[in-house]
Amino acid sequence: MKMTLRWFGKEVDSVTLKQIRQIPGVKGVITTLYDIPAGEAWTRERVKDLKDQIKEYGLELSGIESVNIHDAIKVGLPERDKYIENYIKTLEVLGTENIDLVCYNFMPVFDWTRSDLAKLREDGSTVLSYDQEIIDQIDPTKIFEQMDAKSNGYLLPGWEPERMEKIKELFDMYREIDEEKLFENLKYFLEAIIPTCEKYNIKMAIHPDDPAWSVFGLPRIVLNKENLLRLTQMVNSPCNGITLCTGSLGSNPHNDIPDIIRSLQGKVHFAHVRNLRHLGKGKFDEAAHLSSDGSLDMFEIMKALHDIDFKGPARPDHGRAIWDEVSMPGYGLYDRALGATYLNGIWEAIQKMS
Repeated sequence: MKMTLRWFGKEVDSVTLKQIRQIPGVKGVITTLYDIPAGEAWTRERVKDLKDQIKEYGLELSGIESVNIHDAIKVGLPERDKYIENYIKTLEVLGTENIDLVCYNFMPVFDWTRSDLAKLREDGSTVLSYDQEIIDQIDPTKIFEQMDAKSNGYLLPGWEPERMEKIKELFDMYREIDEEKLFENLKYFLEAIIPTCEKYNIKMAIHPDDPAWSVFGLPRIVLNKENLLRLTQMVNSPCNGITLCTGSLGSNPHNDIPDIIRSLQGKVHFAHVRNLRHLGKGKFDEAAHLSSDGSLDMFEIMKALHDIDFKGPARPDHGRAIWDEVSMPGYGLYDRALGATYLNGIWEAIQKMS
């Protein structure tokens, strides 16, 4: 396992590469080029400049999260082939620069959804929270305004204003799309790009839907063991795998995460490890990484990753806002640094025990 931290770039992030370099055991960052719209091809010059910025601080660019997928690909519109060609050009650039991991998602309209970005906890920290009863009362065409109001003025990945301005059009696009059609369109996309991935040994790691059920009536398919096995098997390639996100899968308490990890040996290319508290059906708060602070057993999750000989990048996922830090919700320095150290401690103990 290689411990990393997500970094949003010097123009966007409150956390600096200098600070990340000082977290014990963190060797690299997961990042992307946030100013390039979905569907446009990346240039080698931009990627090389990003790598050089990171290398200057003694870190490596451990993977890209994300190369976003244009909605025409997800919906299966005639123009999807043009956007897939641009995606392939981007993969060729990444491969030429020896970047071998791309995390992506196939979620319609919304990348992730929360009902509160700063719910106050009993310890005085704030966390991201989800309550289906609150979501059900929200007009989906107006949810961006509510999310943006608690963003601390930062970019919310997956909630880019230029996309949200077209939200009614996006809902119309997906009107005839169900789960089976979404699976078909994902297969079409993967069959087109996997030969390039195999040429450069780029691992495509699909991110589970967050939360792991339909929101606002939109179809979602990356949400349980059965579907994860299906999508990794429908295009048979070592490059076709998953991002194991404990928070997304863990939003549904019926998902047995250690079992899912073991069932996908060889297909887990990347790991997002975070904790959450189940509060009832369709309700959860994110939590500190410490097992006892939430509902997930971090030891058993890390043990499962060790059992499958996981060697890819991992990162502590969303953290609490603590110690008066003001940052992008979920992505401050302090709690994620604590999380990285905690997870590295578990990993060291498991290695020594075995």
